[in-house]
Amino acid sequence: MTNTKPHFSRKLLAIPYGLFLALFVVVPLLIIIYYAFTNGKGEFTLENFREFFSGDGNGIAGFFRSSTAKTIGRSLLISTVSTLVCLFIAYPVAYIIANCNLKNKSVLLLLFVVPMWVNFVLRINALKELFIWIGIYNKAEWDIFNTIVGMVYDFLPFMILPIYTTIIKIDKSYLEAARDLGASSGKAFLKITLPLSKAGIASGVSMVFLPSMTNYVVSNWLTNNSVTIIGSFIERAFNSSLWGNGSVTALLLLLLMFLFTWLTGGFRSDEQTETRGTSLW
Repeated sequence: MTNTKPHFSRKLLAIPYGLFLALFVVVPLLIIIYYAFTNGKGEFTLENFREFFSGDGNGIAGFFRSSTAKTIGRSLLISTVSTLVCLFIAYPVAYIIANCNLKNKSVLLLLFVVPMWVNFVLRINALKELFIWIGIYNKAEWDIFNTIVGMVYDFLPFMILPIYTTIIKIDKSYLEAARDLGASSGKAFLKITLPLSKAGIASGVSMVFLPSMTNYVVSNWLTNNSVTIIGSFIERAFNSSLWGNGSVTALLLLLLMFLFTWLTGGFRSDEQTETRGTSLW
């Protein structure tokens, strides 16, 4: 009589993740799609999209004059500026940490990650108190600035980490070969380091730009609800039981995120990304 050991499949480990994905990603997405394409009676309709793009009722021209268009424009402005500021701060920081001679580089990196361990509400509330002390809180001329500072403060680590991870993996032999061929440090950086770190830049940009458009908590707290971004628009629509309007906005924003991720190479494999980077120099 032979003893047969029970066979354990690694695929079983994916069951909890699959259930989590279904309950908290797929089901909410299906609900959004349902409300976006139905009316109050549950009947299929495209009226929600027509109302979104008609603005004040004068078609596409009316949309660009509507509060929705102004909210989208304001969100794009805040997201773009916040992303650029994060990039200009994060890249030098990531580059210095990756190329310093310290053995424990993770300690320096940890200094920028530690704030993420503090409760989000406490961090934003502390920043709000700082603005009150300086005297720029709840003043219309400072609202956009306060929102951008809050976004940078909140998302800066998400820009530093992917850039650092990419730079630290660059083969040092490329730089040594460039120096042997007489390339200066600046030229070696532009021809080797920067192109090979584009994958990290793209990842960081995606992790900052897209959330900055929807993080209404930052804008609401730091401006006393004076600045409305897309996230605020969706939140107010759902709180007012305007499920159709809120779902259409959320669905269009999801499509924008998908398009942005595709354009920045977020769906490429690691091998494709590496090949794309090395071909640039």
